[in-house]
Amino acid sequence: MLSVFDEGTFAPCPAPFNLAAHVLAAGEATPDKIALSILRPTGAERWSYARLIAAIRGTATGLLQAGIEPGQIVLLRLGNTVDFPIAYLGAIAAGIVPVPTSSQLTEPEVARILAQLSPAAVLRAEGIACPPADIPVHTAETFTSWHDLPPADYAMGDPERLAYIIYTSGTSGVPRAVGHAHRAIWARQMMMEGWYGLLPSDRLLHAGAFNWTYTLGTGLMDPWTRGATALIPKAGTDPAQLALLMKRNDASLFAAAPGVFRQVLKYPVPPLPKLRHALSAGEKLSNTIRDSWRAATGSEIYEAFGMSECSTFISGSPETPALPGTLGRPQAGRRVAVLGPDHTPVALNEPGTLAVHRGDPGLMLGYIGAPDETEARFAGDWFLTGDQVTMGEGASITYLGRDDDMMNAGGYRVSPLEVEAALADLPGVLELAVTDLAIKEDVRVIAAFYVSDAPIDEDALQAAAAERLARYKQPRTWVRVEALPRNANGKLRRKALQDQAID
Repeated sequence: MLSVFDEGTFAPCPAPFNLAAHVLAAGEATPDKIALSILRPTGAERWSYARLIAAIRGTATGLLQAGIEPGQIVLLRLGNTVDFPIAYLGAIAAGIVPVPTSSQLTEPEVARILAQLSPAAVLRAEGIACPPADIPVHTAETFTSWHDLPPADYAMGDPERLAYIIYTSGTSGVPRAVGHAHRAIWARQMMMEGWYGLLPSDRLLHAGAFNWTYTLGTGLMDPWTRGATALIPKAGTDPAQLALLMKRNDASLFAAAPGVFRQVLKYPVPPLPKLRHALSAGEKLSNTIRDSWRAATGSEIYEAFGMSECSTFISGSPETPALPGTLGRPQAGRRVAVLGPDHTPVALNEPGTLAVHRGDPGLMLGYIGAPDETEARFAGDWFLTGDQVTMGEGASITYLGRDDDMMNAGGYRVSPLEVEAALADLPGVLELAVTDLAIKEDVRVIAAFYVSDAPIDEDALQAAAAERLARYKQPRTWVRVEALPRNANGKLRRKALQDQAID
């Protein structure tokens, strides 16, 4: 048998369609229900569906009155607050294309985005880096006042049209602008069944920041699509408080990256009688964390695997738990294969490249401004993820690794080439290469290895990196070496850097 999963395609996205209208439809029917609670140790800031929808549709009106036209791009430089999802969905409601970005990005990183996308405007919170730009920049005083404007009509249209753009690190060293269609939200229903087991009665606590795309999707848009309640800890919440917040706020689902689970488990976990299960994504979950969580809470963690280009499409769920040692199986409605070097499916249990069918409704439209790079990721009807896997009986997927050198830093995929390019001209550094290292179980950090005529103060290197790279992309350790390991053809042997760290 061949390594192909195809049990039929998901229901087609209706037309006309608007992503924001789809997310908020259940809330329109339950206006008095709590859509969002921003949790603090001493209380919560609550948003009903009526208040949330009014703020989003008012923001849509404000964006249009500011002269931004449907189809134009707006860059979001916002912090870890509710302003982020309101602005994001407000733009989409109006047919405007938002670009959510990490508040950790530096001015040089944001300048490259501005040059690539030429947005019509920027929404910027105080203290968030953004270089001077010859376009309108709207501050919090302005965009929060839009909440009270009359509601705009949803801009309905072709579900294939561009809805939003997100950035992901590129294997070429240049971050990619990933364009997604309005239909992307329609495809997330496969995740709700194949991963979450999400119900309208659920109260889902997500431990990530508002302005992280994992939180935006799993923590906010998906609960709102179901008419459930999203629980988000206030920025700066101590991980020691998370379990207590779950208990006090009757969380029935908990979602986080593996590193957050590890932090929570450092402290006593009170009984959590309302918690049904937990959800993990962003990086591989270890058996140690899984077993410790089960012992502490009596509940399971269900893991999902995906990427910026297609969100999560392989997972375990309450209905179909993943077999031990596997990522899970493709969600019902997906078409997934494992391809060999000739780009045809291999036999079951043979290694190959994980691929998603071109027709998957959750798959990106392409890399904005990079048609050749987009097409290079396809082989016939298949999008090549770059992940090496095997498919066993029952379509269970076992992960073997990447076929490139992408690093994982706290749930973010980071290209070593991007980091190396940003640090290439550091004073006194003759050569430099980076990789990620395991410093202890479940913890990986980015390490920089450099060649220099004399030792360089590490604080100076770190300060230079902080000026050029978002914090999650910065090396956490610096290692001076006599020479970088290379093969006979002079190509860097990046994996051999890890051996030098051990030595």
